Amino acid sequence: MRRRRENISRLPGTNEIEQATARLGQHLQAGGSLSPLPVPGLGLGDGETAYADVVCGFARWYATDVVRPPGTGYYEDHPSFGRRWVSNAQLDERRRQQAVAKAQACWREHCQGRVALTSDGFRVLLHRTGTWLPFDHALLTGITVVPARHELILFYSVCAPVLLSGLAVPWLGVALQFLSPATPVRLSVVP
Repeated sequence: MRRRRENISRLPGTNEIEQATARLGQHLQAGGSLSPLPVPGLGLGDGETAYADVVCGFARWYATDVVRPPGTGYYEDHPSFGRRWVSNAQLDERRRQQAVAKAQACWREHCQGRVALTSDGFRVLLHRTGTWLPFDHALLTGITVVPARHELILFYSVCAPVLLSGLAVPWLGVALQFLSPATPVRLSVVP
């Protein structure tokens, strides 16, 4: 199994990853199990075992509050009324619509991170941070696998959905299905 981990860590190409993923699926279906490996810098809980340590893209799905832009316009020197403010209603409406669209739910916080798959959940260490974010399997409510894009979308009962992306994601998806068999998995076919 050490050799399989080296294949995932190097990420040489899509074909090799597909082969490693297929081998892992066959191994697990035949009654095999995942091999533990050390993850430097990750403190594991009691009885927790690490199985993968890879770099993936990371994002979260959520909406934000609408930040209303200030009104626009110009000062006009009118011969009868003097200097007065003339608002620009069309520009104000367009800027308001842009602010509403920007606040809609979408994938946010796109960054790269180190992802460790453990027996208890995913642990994500985002670049330039020193804290591992825990995403426990016990709180997982759904999994969507998008193999064509190498994306894994994880739905949790207590936080916004999480997107993991990268070449190692299909392998992680197979391993996650083995570790969390009761969670519903949806395979998305995207061209």
